[in-house]
Amino acid sequence: MADLRDLYQELVIDHSKRPRNFHKLEGANITAQGYNPLCGDRVTIYLKFENGRVQDIAFEGTGCAISTASTSMMTEAMKGKTKEEAEAAFERFHDLVTGVYPRQASDPPLGKLEVFCNVSDYPVRVKCATLAWHTLRSALEGTGDTISTE
Repeated sequence: MADLRDLYQELVIDHSKRPRNFHKLEGANITAQGYNPLCGDRVTIYLKFENGRVQDIAFEGTGCAISTASTSMMTEAMKGKTKEEAEAAFERFHDLVTGVYPRQASDPPLGKLEVFCNVSDYPVRVKCATLAWHTLRSALEGTGDTISTE
């Protein structure tokens, strides 16, 4: 179990130090901002949403390792997803990091995102891990509001 935990920690560190899709997305047609006042994390999500799918996604912002890694991994996972698939992934991820996660055999796996399974042991970190996800949800709903974790 320690080896698996070490592997998960390495994956989070890798994504926090070298986040994927970390740039302003030229041609984005949806943008949303999120803020976690508890630790100061800020994120802007850029989406190119066309033909009912996330054609491309990127982000900019500052945050702790958990927030940055979660955002980086989320952007990788959301490319090509429909709004409904993104919403379902949000629900599964939120359940995972809050310790609910009643996974059904028919649920698509979260893949690498399952590295955040132990976040539920640190409730204050849940907001860090879910900031980008809430921001993505806001972007896809088109509310235009800055999302706050408070």
